[in-house]
Amino acid sequence: MLHISKRFLWMISLLTAVFFARAQGTQPRLYELRIYYCAPGKLSLLVDRFARHTTKLFEKHGMENVGYWLPVNNKDSALYYILAYPSRRFRDSSWSAFGADPEWITVRNRYEAAGKIVDSAKSIFLETTDFSPSPTPLTGMHTRLFECRTYTSPPGKFENLLARFRQHTTQLFTKVGMENIIYFRTVPADGSQPQLLYLLGHADSASARVAWQQFNADPVWQEVKKLSEQQGPIVSSLSSVYLSPLPFSKIR
Repeated sequence: MLHISKRFLWMISLLTAVFFARAQGTQPRLYELRIYYCAPGKLSLLVDRFARHTTKLFEKHGMENVGYWLPVNNKDSALYYILAYPSRRFRDSSWSAFGADPEWITVRNRYEAAGKIVDSAKSIFLETTDFSPSPTPLTGMHTRLFECRTYTSPPGKFENLLARFRQHTTQLFTKVGMENIIYFRTVPADGSQPQLLYLLGHADSASARVAWQQFNADPVWQEVKKLSEQQGPIVSSLSSVYLSPLPFSKIR
C-alpha cells in the first residue's frame, strides 16, 4: 500500500504541474540559472547523468532545457545550466514531481552508489529584459564560446544601467562582433535591487579578447559611458565567466 500511495502522490503532482502550465501559459516565462559544484572527481559522472537521464526527466515534468555549460577555467568543478518555466508556481510543482519520480530516484541512487556527486548548488531566478533577444539554437557541429556577465548597480541606479544597455551597449557589442544571446534581470527572494545577468557569444577566446579591446576603445562607447555616469557610476561590480556548451545543450 505504501508503494501505491507514493506513486499516486507523484502522479497528482505531475497533473498539478501540467494544470499550472496551461493556466499560466500566457505569462512571461521564469528562468532559473542553476550552478552545481561537484565533489572531487565527480564532474564527469554529473555530466553523464544529465546527458543520459536528467534532461529527459526535466522535459517529462514540463521544464524547458535552455542551455548547459562548463566553465572554461573550471577550478571549482562546476556545471552551469538554465531552465525555463511558465511561472514560479509551475516551477515549484515541477521540481516536487521530479524529486518524487521513481525513475529519477533509481537513476540518482545508481549514480551515487559510491557517494554524492554534487557538493553544493546555487539557484538564481531570472526574467528577460525588454531588450533581450530570444536565444537561437545552432545546428550541426558549430559551437560558440559563451560569456556570462553579472552587473551590480549602486542603489537606485539599476534602471539607468538597463537604459544604457537598451539604447547603446547591445548595439555596440554587435558592432565589434559580439553576439547578444540573452539578457536577464535577477529576481531576488528578498525583494532587493536586481542585478543584470546576460550571455554573450564569441567565436573563440581570441575573438572575445579582440572584441573587448575594440569595444573599450570605441569613441562612441567612451562618450556613452561618460554621459551615463554624469551623476555617478551605474555599475558597482561585475563578474565574468567564460563557458563552453555541452553537446546536449539546446543553445551552443
